Order: sequence, then C-alpha cells, then structure tokens
Amino acid sequence: MNLWDIFVAFVLGIVEGLTEFAPVSSTGHMILVDDMIFQSKKLFSPEVANTFKVVIQLGSILAVVIVFKERFFNLLGLKKDRSEDAEQGYKLSLKHVIVGMMPAAILGFLFNGYIDEHLFTAKTVVIGLIAGAILMLAADWFRPSRPKVKTVDQITYKHAIGIGLFQCIALWPGFSRSGSTMSGGVLLGLGHRAAADFTFIMAVPVMFGASALSLVKHWDSFTMDALPFFIVGFISAFIFALISIRFFLKLINKIKLVPFAIYRIVLAAIIYFFFL
Repeated sequence: MNLWDIFVAFVLGIVEGLTEFAPVSSTGHMILVDDMIFQSKKLFSPEVANTFKVVIQLGSILAVVIVFKERFFNLLGLKKDRSEDAEQGYKLSLKHVIVGMMPAAILGFLFNGYIDEHLFTAKTVVIGLIAGAILMLAADWFRPSRPKVKTVDQITYKHAIGIGLFQCIALWPGFSRSGSTMSGGVLLGLGHRAAADFTFIMAVPVMFGASALSLVKHWDSFTMDALPFFIVGFISAFIFALISIRFFLKLINKIKLVPFAIYRIVLAAIIYFFFL
C-alpha cells in the first residue's frame, strides 16, 4: 500500500471520527468525501470500499466504550455500583439496550445487501441529509416543553423500543443514526443529553454487528493489501472520535438539534447544486 492509500484511509477516518457522534451522518459524510474526492473503490473494489466505510466505525465505537466504560461494566455485570445515593446507582439494563437495538438489527440483516448495492451513493445521501434535517427540526419544535426523562437511567422499555424504531430510518445512508435516535428520543419525552447517552450506548452492539456482517459477506473480496488501509482508518477514527464525543456531550444540551439540521440542509444544497 502506497502513501496515497494511507492518506485516504487517514482522512476518511478523521471524517468518521468527527461526525459519528454529531447528528449529521458519518457514513453520509464518508460517502460524499470519498465519491467526490478519493474514489477508494478504484483503489481496491467497490465491496471493500463500502465495507471499509462500515468497519472503521468500530474505531468510533471503541471510543464510546472508553468514555462510557463504567456504564458498560455495569451493563455486563462486571462492576456493581456502590453509590450511596437513594436511587442506588445505574438503572439502565442490558435488556433496555437489546430492546432498542433489535428493530434496526433485524432490518439491517434482511436488507444489508440492498443497502450496499443501491444506497451508498452521493444522491441518496443528499436525500437522507434533508429528510433527517426535517425530522430533527420537528423534534425540537414539537418536543415536550419539559422532558420527562432527564437521565438515561429513567428510560423505560417503551422508550427503548420507540427509539429503536426511529433508528431503523438510519439504515438509509445520510439519515444519521444519532440524528434519528436522538430525534426520536426527544419526541418521546427524553432530554437531549439522555437521548444522546442512550444513542451512543446502543450504537456499540448495533455497529459491531453491522461491521461483522459486512466483513463476513465480503470476506472473499479482501486481500492482505487492504489490511493496512483498514488499520489506518480504524486508528484515525478512534482518535478523533475520542476527542469529539466528549465535546458533543457537553454541547448538545446547550444548542439542541436545530443547528445540526441547518448544517445538513446547507450541505445538501451545496452538494446538489455544485456536484450532482
């Protein structure tokens, strides 16, 4: 693998890491940057290029695990919370996460092939950016004046399945998993930070499963030449995701979803009028 290949993987990893936790669609941004600038499918094959865009998200997911490590230890029963608080610590359970991830996991498994073949294009991303922006605007405009769920530990199974159904929309590239689930959570009565926390926690098993499925499906297309490409992208995504996730969690309660929706609409307009 030459220096240009390493540079392409590094830049796409930066794009993934910086956009994974903002409701702007990390996959959509990678597709746009790759299609309009790098054309990674010409470096290897379309199957490897598409799988790369899914698999390097594991770098971002590893960043989530580190940021929420105590939460995940608790969910897996590896650490008991000893808080003296009257509420006795964490209430979110692994069952809530499983309930939330199941709808998208099932639909993703059933339609993975169709999504890979037909929806990984700049045109579909533009559609997803605009549709997702409309949902985000609706979430902030029609949300309850006072959220009933202020922390992730107040989420019920009803909330979890509702957010999981909203997550299914994000199977369309450009829609944004975090955008759809946070919007759904806010419409269901969650505060923005509670919705963001649940979104990131639920993303770990969902993206791990999606990456594993994509790898297994396209395993025959891989060569050892592509391995450094994946490693560089993974490390780059991890580093920049670790930086961005902490910043985003501090920001979301202050600015809400509207600024991200406006950004998505402006980006979609620029792409449509100047590149498509």
